Amino acid sequence: MPPWVNGAGPLLGARQRIGEEPLTLRLLRRGDERVWLNLRARERERLHPWEATPPGGPAPSVSFGQYVRAERRAVAAREALPLVVEWERALVGRVTVHRIEWGAECGASLGYWVAHEWTGRGIAPRAVALAADHAFRQGIHRLEIAVRPENTASLRVVDKLGFRDEGLRRGYLFIDGAWRDHRVFALTAGEERTGEFWPAHP
Repeated sequence: MPPWVNGAGPLLGARQRIGEEPLTLRLLRRGDERVWLNLRARERERLHPWEATPPGGPAPSVSFGQYVRAERRAVAAREALPLVVEWERALVGRVTVHRIEWGAECGASLGYWVAHEWTGRGIAPRAVALAADHAFRQGIHRLEIAVRPENTASLRVVDKLGFRDEGLRRGYLFIDGAWRDHRVFALTAGEERTGEFWPAHP
């Protein structure tokens, strides 16, 4: 079955990794609970200004097990690819391909973050490049990254990877209590990928 057909199989196997040491991506596992919750707690204040939430308030809380199962269902249904970022086998962040649409569009959005103590090592652009490359290989044609104009760290990531700036979208996402403007960057599977961070293929 062609890779762009919804139902062609999960976007990633449960034990599969993307990339090579020291930087790899994989699915969240039940055994990650303590490390993941501690990481999220440490980063909560730093990430709050950048993470989207429903306008009516946060979604109802679920157990960690329910959270992992929901992610696995989305991966199996080819609706999203939520990945954890590992650096030297330490869990240091997140990169997610989400809002996947198949059919005539074959498009998706991509979001990412890396814990503050791990910034400055090129982890974020490498992780985004790995996730984007895998998504393209799964049949995604177009990826978008939406960045708030004041988020200089994320702007550096898209610039390093050569994503094309497609302009400002007013009131694009609800974040930190208000509808926020975002600059939208895009790359298609057939475009040249510039910069040192993209994985090399034979």
